[in-house]
Amino acid sequence: MDDIKVIDLNPDNISDYGVCGYKDLKKHVELRKKIDWFQEYYPKGLRIKIVVSKKGGYQGMLEYIPGEYAHRPVDAEGYLFIHCIFVGFRKEFKGKGLATLLLDECIIDAQDKDLQGVAVVTRKGPFMVGNDLFLNKGFEVVDSAKPDFDLLVKKFDAKSENPKFRRDMDKSLKEYSDGLTILRSVQCPYTEKNVKGIIESAQNKYKLKTTLIDLNDAHDVQNSPCPFGSFCLIYNGEILSYHPISKTRFENIMKKMIK
Repeated sequence: MDDIKVIDLNPDNISDYGVCGYKDLKKHVELRKKIDWFQEYYPKGLRIKIVVSKKGGYQGMLEYIPGEYAHRPVDAEGYLFIHCIFVGFRKEFKGKGLATLLLDECIIDAQDKDLQGVAVVTRKGPFMVGNDLFLNKGFEVVDSAKPDFDLLVKKFDAKSENPKFRRDMDKSLKEYSDGLTILRSVQCPYTEKNVKGIIESAQNKYKLKTTLIDLNDAHDVQNSPCPFGSFCLIYNGEILSYHPISKTRFENIMKKMIK
């Protein structure tokens, strides 16, 4: 599309464009937290690229970071690691190659930095992109995690060691075997929404012992028991949701769990 422009966000302009559809600093605490997090990790190599249309405005973004700082439970040092990519806030901008455009920018950046390649965690369903975009760009699946997460990589040298999921995720899940636990990181701004309602419902409606744990840095997230990393809802050692959900969705799940 002729009117599309790729813009690199930085600490000086991120407030002008917002993140993930959030634009109002006064209204959205999740945006303020995300910007603070961005400013912390930007000097370490965190980058957010957005696509903007003259006619349609902000129409997508790609976020990536050096693998040692990945906010997923992975070992991916030596690679650029993609946290998220999505395009097409408006239907007419879907299927126009915007995701490929952003992905190409990330691949070029990894090559310019003389890294081993680019890695990403995928999953069918909400909050994560599926495999097709990456497979079409020469990525391959090199690892998987329950229930349906894949780790893909595009290596610039076939001899490079593959990134991999952390092997102790099930073990760390045992640490959360008492009541309801919510793990979240500001890497994903959607982890702020609905959490207060879930906690109130858990405590008042279901009388559950409830613990909210903010994952403060990459180390904390990399030791999460959930492949998504930035959010996990756990009840008595069992994962109820791998991604942020609404209070209504939580209550529907609990109706089946507590009879």
